[in-house]
Amino acid sequence: MELLIPEWNAPANIGALTTLRAGGYSADPYGDGEGGLGLNLGAHVEDDPALVAKNRALLRRLLPREPAWLSQVHGTAVADAATAQPGEQADGCVSTAAGAVCVMMTADCLPVLLCDRAGTVVGAAHAGWRGLAAGVLENTVAAMRARGAQEMMAWLGPAIGPERFEVGAEVREAFVRHDAAADAAFRGVAGKPGKYLADIYRLARLRLQAAGVADISGGGLCTVGDTRFYSYRRDKATGRMASLIWIK
Repeated sequence: MELLIPEWNAPANIGALTTLRAGGYSADPYGDGEGGLGLNLGAHVEDDPALVAKNRALLRRLLPREPAWLSQVHGTAVADAATAQPGEQADGCVSTAAGAVCVMMTADCLPVLLCDRAGTVVGAAHAGWRGLAAGVLENTVAAMRARGAQEMMAWLGPAIGPERFEVGAEVREAFVRHDAAADAAFRGVAGKPGKYLADIYRLARLRLQAAGVADISGGGLCTVGDTRFYSYRRDKATGRMASLIWIK
């Protein structure tokens, strides 16, 4: 199993990681992209459920307990990892309980991991453009503040990069309507009127900064261009990676 470990200023009692594509039990199109087996963690992508369960069991060995697997719907609801029901619909997750694991699955959307500097509250968010525009990061930060978080930090995991994320005018409008500064995250595509290349990392930073999160790490890894990652836009039929955070 291959892992991506965040490089950020999190306290020593915070555990965090993102899984990569290789090292599990799933065959193509959920494999490692090189003819080998893959670590698909998504139970909703038509992979063999028994293989997904085996992949999740591999991951579970690295964690204090089973992650709070949610049903992600590109929304803004936030669950608590310690009390969430399996399959609960939410695109944000928070926790103050030691050992409770927040998890978000992605394959181009942006996973965001958060914690407070005191190491007492953690959070994770699934920030596809719809959820990001609708306020999933703000809701996750607010849920953490409601649980006592003060000074917070964030890590931006692997997502579709600004050279690959082509969107329509309605996506740009959704962000610019909220914050005129978001216009800088969009670049017109030559020969394609009404089409733009969007920088989801920049958009997330703007949202986090406006919510009072100034310490932001990560960003810059493109799931489409880097075959270590699953990518829905690149492959259509594909698996899901997981980004996880917990208090040790």
